[in-house]
Amino acid sequence: MTTTTSRLLHLLSLLQSRRDWPGSLLAERLEVSDRTVRRDIERLREMGYSIGATMGPEGGYRLGAGSELPPLLFDDDQTVAVAVALQTAPAAGVGIEEGAIRALATIRQVMPSRLRHRLDALEVTAITGSAGSGTPAQVPVDVLVSLAGTVRAREVLRFDYAARDADPAAGTTSPPRRVEPHRIVTSRGRWYLLAWDLDRDDWRLFSVDRVTPRIPTGPRFTPREVPGGDVREFVSARFKGRDVNEWACRGTVILDLPAREVLPFAGDGTVRAVDETRCSLESGSWSWGSLAASLGRFEVPMEVVEPAELVEAFAELAARYATTARTGRSST
Repeated sequence: MTTTTSRLLHLLSLLQSRRDWPGSLLAERLEVSDRTVRRDIERLREMGYSIGATMGPEGGYRLGAGSELPPLLFDDDQTVAVAVALQTAPAAGVGIEEGAIRALATIRQVMPSRLRHRLDALEVTAITGSAGSGTPAQVPVDVLVSLAGTVRAREVLRFDYAARDADPAAGTTSPPRRVEPHRIVTSRGRWYLLAWDLDRDDWRLFSVDRVTPRIPTGPRFTPREVPGGDVREFVSARFKGRDVNEWACRGTVILDLPAREVLPFAGDGTVRAVDETRCSLESGSWSWGSLAASLGRFEVPMEVVEPAELVEAFAELAARYATTARTGRSST
């Protein structure tokens, strides 16, 4: 027989899982009478939860928003979701970093030790701007939690690493990788493991969606410091293919578009309004050709402010595109 407290927690969990609950179905799930359900609903209301009655043949209940924030209930998956969401909130770029940190600390204080340990293990570093590449990738929560656990425990990790675009069901014939895991990193919807590769004697970034951890984990290790000491700067530089977090080529153009239409697509570029219909965009890339091509995605007239290398890159692209248009095949 369940206690009143455990039954209330179960009832609250059910109410959070769907919009409307018939009273008879709640009674069936809780294995109690309809009368007990009504009493428990009143107890939850006294605790601050806004629970309304729904109309219909059977009648039922709906958990609504109250005037005050009552105690919250999280299961294991929700705990992981909260930890990830709050730690990656700064990447949204809307000035909520401090609030997210305080919210995470507040939630942690009321967590039972089992969930608190899981939340603490999942430390994530969010990289903003145009770092990273590719489309967002789905990552199994258990893999993310497993990798975060080895980072926190400072244990050598062995894992199979699938080839890019390989069928996950096909497995891998390559020897397992052996690394000292350092940090879980996310950027633009993709997840990475930053680690020291023991076989290649260098830092590596691994796409988490291609990682299949092996058990058991290896011995404990003393963490190394990333070059420069700043994970965000180091990883951002790696995304740019450089040792420093700066693009090899940077240039500025004036676009015949208002700043508000360019900002959502500027990445880590800098947008400044020239007037109501034009703006300047300072942006970077790994080569002048790739920078010119990326600026061309706006598909509007533009003027190169600087440097001359960017003007030359546009000229080369124009000639290549003109040849392609004439022949229907790429120019060599």
